[in-house]
Amino acid sequence: MNIVEPIRDRETITDIKRYLIARNQRDYILFFLGINVGLRISDLLTLKVKSVRGEHISLREKKTSKNKKILIPKEVKKALDIYVLDLNDEDFLFPSRKGINKPITRVTAYRILKELQDVFKLERVGTHTLRKTFGYHFYTQFKDVAALQKIFNHRDQRETLIYIGIQQDELDQKMSKFSL
Repeated sequence: MNIVEPIRDRETITDIKRYLIARNQRDYILFFLGINVGLRISDLLTLKVKSVRGEHISLREKKTSKNKKILIPKEVKKALDIYVLDLNDEDFLFPSRKGINKPITRVTAYRILKELQDVFKLERVGTHTLRKTFGYHFYTQFKDVAALQKIFNHRDQRETLIYIGIQQDELDQKMSKFSL
């Protein structure tokens, strides 16, 4: 399994959002929602329009079968409301062009992210990049690993810090200052 990284630079995230909004609304919403709610790609892709009409996203996680309720951040909610304006409640949020009312596949999501990797010269991007980006920035903003652990349904805080790349960042920072 390839290890993927979060997108750490906020300016790059802003540039990616600008790029996507000009190119493809669906891909923009996938990226914007993904980096702001921390869901696994398997859960994002199965969301229907009715899932985002309220203030929260409520779902049963595919991997864990646990129920989850996530507040949709205000800026994301504004973008979602515009995006779903003419859609039906039963439509998939990220529709595929193949078939009637089918969501894009994990492979399609991966291709969208790999294009971003090429355009923005990112390293080690994959479908977990959205979730890891959310986690990385949530942690750097709030320094609350316990809350992030709960959001991610991880067993322990160490697992969460490893997952979002914080431990490696901290080690690199310390090693860069080390000298004998």
